[in-house]
Amino acid sequence: MTDPETDAQHMQSAISLARRGLGDTAPNPSVGCVIVKNFSVIGRGRTAAGGRPHAETEALKMAGEAARGATVYVTLEPCAHAGKTPPCAEALIAAGVARVVIGARDPNPKVNGQGAEMLRAAGIEVTENVLSEAAGQTISGFAMVQNAGRPLLRLKLASTLDGKIATHTGESQWLTSQSARKAAHAMRGRHDAVMVGVGTVLSDDPELTCRIAGYRRAPLVRIVVDSHLRTPLMSKLVRCATTQPLWLLHRNGADPALKSALAAAGARLIELPECSAGVDLPAALAALAKAGLTRVLAEGGGTLAAGLLRDHLVDRLEWFHAPGIMGSDGWPAAQGFGITRLAQIPRFTLVAREQWGDDMLSSFKAVA
Repeated sequence: MTDPETDAQHMQSAISLARRGLGDTAPNPSVGCVIVKNFSVIGRGRTAAGGRPHAETEALKMAGEAARGATVYVTLEPCAHAGKTPPCAEALIAAGVARVVIGARDPNPKVNGQGAEMLRAAGIEVTENVLSEAAGQTISGFAMVQNAGRPLLRLKLASTLDGKIATHTGESQWLTSQSARKAAHAMRGRHDAVMVGVGTVLSDDPELTCRIAGYRRAPLVRIVVDSHLRTPLMSKLVRCATTQPLWLLHRNGADPALKSALAAAGARLIELPECSAGVDLPAALAALAKAGLTRVLAEGGGTLAAGLLRDHLVDRLEWFHAPGIMGSDGWPAAQGFGITRLAQIPRFTLVAREQWGDDMLSSFKAVA
């Protein structure tokens, strides 16, 4: 007899495992799996760096022969199609498990219910939609690629209380506290890539790495929206492009000599259609999805933030506010993007607030 409270407890453990892999598993989602028998956990696993082995395979390996007759808790419906690895549904059937509890259904049309049906056809009891909202959050980037053809995009901003990111002379380091900056690095670690505009590169010469030792296994992709390839060859980003992935999004017609030099330095160049605003951002995100990214963290500056907001591409908004006022001559967190009526304003719903040192982090979700 099943117990909803026990199911929720073990699914929460699987969700915790999945969250630990966020940013490491693209193009696959990060999945967590827990195997239970006789009230004891006999196997745990999560999707490995790069997307395989899958969570079920790792958990079954730990459980061994004891998996026969056990209950499996998995955050995402087991896959039913063969890709670079055999279907996980088949692996569970072969292991002789008695029951599979699923958090969220797989949005991939190659699966989307077929994994659950394959298990049922083999005589395995299947329970679906256990903690489905929380489980769905762990695959939100993967689901966005499947449903919208682009990665989930989170915009991170750090400003004064009046929304300014730098003085009128361009000074911006350091606006927020050390603890807030550490939280921002952890945020980078949970994404496949971090993206900035070329203006940020020219003014700050950032590294755009996750500087928390051991936080992630897969390298963080650094992306610069750079329509005319102005990223300097001697910038920190380019100098380490052979060891830390650097992707430059530029418009067609860029200088061939610049393209050649940047490519020789290790940068990956992605050409996009010409656009009056610089780079066609919807086309850019579609290209990033095709390149295998599912979760992208945009960190500004103000021009890139405005473009993403204008094109309604921001799914999540993370805003650090430092307790200070700069005044109207400071640089705004988002430059003007043509709003003439209140009905045009991108709207968000507050989902959480956290204190980091003296700074406040407000987390928002876009209103559909």
